Amino acid sequence: MNPYIKEIQEKIQPLRDEIVNHQLFKEINNIEHIGVFMQHHVYAVWDFMSILKSLQNNLTETNVPWFPKGSPNTRFLINEIVVGEESDVDSEGVRKSHFEMYLDAMIQAKTDTTHILTFCDTLKKSNSLTESFSTANTPKSAQTFVEFSFETINTNKDYLQAAIFTFGREDLIPNMFYSLVSELNERFPNTITKLKYYLDRHIEVDGDHHSHLAIEMVEELCGNDKAKWDESLLYIIRSLEQRKKLWDGVLESILKLN
Repeated sequence: MNPYIKEIQEKIQPLRDEIVNHQLFKEINNIEHIGVFMQHHVYAVWDFMSILKSLQNNLTETNVPWFPKGSPNTRFLINEIVVGEESDVDSEGVRKSHFEMYLDAMIQAKTDTTHILTFCDTLKKSNSLTESFSTANTPKSAQTFVEFSFETINTNKDYLQAAIFTFGREDLIPNMFYSLVSELNERFPNTITKLKYYLDRHIEVDGDHHSHLAIEMVEELCGNDKAKWDESLLYIIRSLEQRKKLWDGVLESILKLN
C-alpha cells in the first residue's frame, strides 16, 4: 500500500469511527426518522456530484475544440466514476443519476422534497449558495456541509477535491443504517424500497469499485509531493468533521420529534 494512503487511513480512523458509530443511528426507529435523515442527507448526495463534475472539468478536456489533457489514466478513472454516478440504473432499469434516484426514494417515503428542489431551482437562477440556502430554509448543518464542499471546489486544486471525494464522502453511511433500512422495509412494504435499492447500489458501486478508482486517482494527483499529501490530509479531516456535524444536525432534528 502507498505509505501516504496508509498514513491518511490511520490518522482519520478515530474520526471515521465516531461518524460510523454516531448516536444518530441508535435513534432512528421509524419511517418519520428516516425522512428527517433524508432531508438532511440529500444535500450531501447533491454536492457529491458537484465535486465529481469539478474533478471531471479539471482532469479531462470538456471544452471545444478538444485536445488531450492530463494523464490518460486519471482521465479514465474520473470518467468511469462519472458514468456510474451520473447515469446509473434505478430499480426499474431506468437511467438516472444517484441524486435523481435519491429524490425518487424521498417521494416514495412521503418525505418532503420541497427544500432541496427549491434550493436547486434558486441556485440555477442566482448562482448564490447563500440566497439558495435562505430561500429553501436549508438545515444549518447541511448548509455548512455544502459550504465546505464548495470551499474545496473553489481552491481549484484537483488533488484536494479528489482527497475529500475519496476519504470524506459516501462510504460513511454505516452498515447499521443499511440494516435499519432493511428492517423497516420489511415492516413497511413498498415504503422505502427505493431507498434500500439506492443503498444497495451505493454499497455495490460507490463503496467498492469506485472507492478503489478514487484512491488510484489521489495517488496519481499527489504523486510523491509531500506538501500535497499533507494539505490533502488537513482537508480530509475537515471534511470528516463536517460529516459529523451533519449527523449531529440530523440527530438534533430527530430528538425534537420524540
